[in-house]
Parts: sequence; C-alpha cells; structure tokens
Amino acid sequence: MAGMGPPPAVNKRRRNKDAFAEGAVAVQAGPCPPPDELPGWEGYSTPTLAWWNTWCAAPQAALFTATDWQRLVMLAPLVDQYWSKPSTKLMAEIRLSEASLGATHLDRLRARITIERPEPAPEAAPAGVADLRQARRKRMTDAS
Repeated sequence: MAGMGPPPAVNKRRRNKDAFAEGAVAVQAGPCPPPDELPGWEGYSTPTLAWWNTWCAAPQAALFTATDWQRLVMLAPLVDQYWSKPSTKLMAEIRLSEASLGATHLDRLRARITIERPEPAPEAAPAGVADLRQARRKRMTDAS
C-alpha cells in the first residue's frame, strides 16, 4: 500500500511563485577565464593547488565572472590553512563559499546549473557480427 489519504488531484497546480523566474539580466562580453595562476601559488601546498586546478577545470567555471574567481582567490588561504590544520570552522566557511559557486550536485540544482555531458560514441559491433547479421537476413529472405 503506497500511502494513506485520497489519490493526487488530476489538475494539481503549483500556487507558489518561482522566486527566480524573472529578474535583471547582466551581459558579459565573453568568457571570463581563471587567472593565469593562483596568486602566491609558490607558498601553497600541493592539495591547495590541486583544489585550485579542480575549480579551474570544473564545467560550471565556464559561467564564472571576475567576482567568482576573486572569491576563489580569497578562499585559497583558508583551504591551505585547512589542509595544514583541519577544523570544522574552516570547513564550514569553505563549504559555504564553494556552495555559492555550485560545488556539489545539490548546489547546482539549487542554482539551476545544468551540466551537459556529451553523448558517448556508439560502440561498433565486434568484428564479424555485422557479417553474421547480414548472412542471417539473407537466409531468412531466401527461405521465404
């Protein structure tokens, strides 16, 4: 038994307004790539540099503006500090900042960011399979 109560209404409608359906539109001249390198990168640990490179390669980074990249530059010292001495306070601040940039699947759902993945190329039939199919079709048409 699925649940108690009446079945769902056929003409069910949302009555709450979409909070982000309308608003101001800002136009960006073109893509805003990440800075050529993380400022002060020589002083950062390997895990912090890996974190930075991960963000630079992330699909949602294609949507970033200069202020988003500035947020990550400002966050790098906290990430580096977290790797040297982990704390829940640092992790909370990092998580909060990363969430605003769409770090996790849920963050992207909230921000309505969709990442499109290319369709995989169709796999070719193993050698000889196509020949067997053609031979089978020919036998079936010859038998008719």
